[in-house]
Amino acid sequence: MHLAYPAVLAALLFCVGLYGVLARRNAILVLMSVELMLNAVNLNLVAFDVWLRDTLHSGQALTLFTIAIAAAEIGIGLAIVLAVYRNRGTSDIDRLRDTAETDEAEKLPDTAETDPADADTDAGGTEPTPGRADGKTGKTKKAEATT
Repeated sequence: MHLAYPAVLAALLFCVGLYGVLARRNAILVLMSVELMLNAVNLNLVAFDVWLRDTLHSGQALTLFTIAIAAAEIGIGLAIVLAVYRNRGTSDIDRLRDTAETDEAEKLPDTAETDPADADTDAGGTEPTPGRADGKTGKTKKAEATT
């Protein structure tokens, strides 16, 4: 058997998977593209195992290990995608970049960081908040989180 045929097929599969990872916006399609890339690696492992005539069949053993890892990866990945879809309503990767920000961060009260003993300070927020060296109030939390 010529080694070129499975190597070219594996390279094509890997390129299609890489294109899918880089160009797709749907998280499930990205996971499918990762699986294509792993299958290309498996094809190379088996092809080189046959070509080298390894008596231990280490290429096939690594292939079985890779299949087990891929099954675990797809199970955990789908669970994460489903949880994000239930919370956000979309599995679009571009819209998931702001997962650290929530609506609750905008509704934090300004007095959450102040000491109750300092309740008689200026309500306008001109004095620095106790415990903070930069003097910023709670209103700037969202601006700090986005920078």
